[in-house]
Amino acid sequence: MTMQKPGPQIWGLLILLGLIWGSSFSVVTITLTGFAPLTLAAIRIALAALVLLALAFGFGFGLPTFATPTGRRIWLHALGVAVLMNVIPFALLSWGQLYVASGFAGITMAVVPLLVLPMAHFLVPGEFMSRAKIIGFVLGFAGVVILIGPKAFLSSGAEVESLARLACLGATFGYASGNIITRLAPPSPQLSFAAATMLLAALIIVPLAYIVDGPPQSPPLKAIIGVIYLGLAPTAAATFILVKIITSAGSSFLVLVNYQVPIWAAIMGVVFLSESMPPQFILALALILSGLALSQIRRLS
Repeated sequence: MTMQKPGPQIWGLLILLGLIWGSSFSVVTITLTGFAPLTLAAIRIALAALVLLALAFGFGFGLPTFATPTGRRIWLHALGVAVLMNVIPFALLSWGQLYVASGFAGITMAVVPLLVLPMAHFLVPGEFMSRAKIIGFVLGFAGVVILIGPKAFLSSGAEVESLARLACLGATFGYASGNIITRLAPPSPQLSFAAATMLLAALIIVPLAYIVDGPPQSPPLKAIIGVIYLGLAPTAAATFILVKIITSAGSSFLVLVNYQVPIWAAIMGVVFLSESMPPQFILALALILSGLALSQIRRLS
């Protein structure tokens, strides 16, 4: 099925998703003061599963059926997304952020569009790797690198830093693969698919986290508030939004959100944490916006 030109609603959702994800990295850092990495991932996924299940049944969609071949295919795709886009990335990033320099996770997330582009070209009908799209994605990536700056590549001094960097990169492959699997899933209500995905992710990671980390030990209030926010916004709400964007506008369009995340992170740092605006912000913003526009030339024609 050929994707349609994204309208104002889809562009608005893309911007909202960038804003939500842009807030998540600093909140993860705060939440890790009270929860082990796997436990953090398990709690946010379990909370998101409860919210999405309540919404799916509350609006009358329920979960996909097992009674038909199409329904079972939907569940199979949901399992792939649960593992590759939730369990693996959340666990790897939560652990990796303990040992890598600040900003490195943001750089690795900017790699996702560069991975999705060739994957979508070869695996998704109707999503082609045009010259304008390639140049646009490269410009966006360059903007992210300039915005975050060389601090992302400084050594944190941790003994396992190299392994932690590989963990962050592994998360990008998970996000890219889950993106494609979502796009190839049979048509179904978006809220129903999102709920099924998060339910499966919770069933996998909750017992795993309990075995590996054990029960949480009296986390501080700020960590509890942080994990609730991560479960509601960057997990539950973000999962529904990304499913809607992928099924409406395609895989290559969704990953444009990865270039927005560091922009929103910088802006929120200035507004809420009294941080100074990076001097390279305007140049980086110009490159990112140019890349976004260039990658959409064919859509807008």
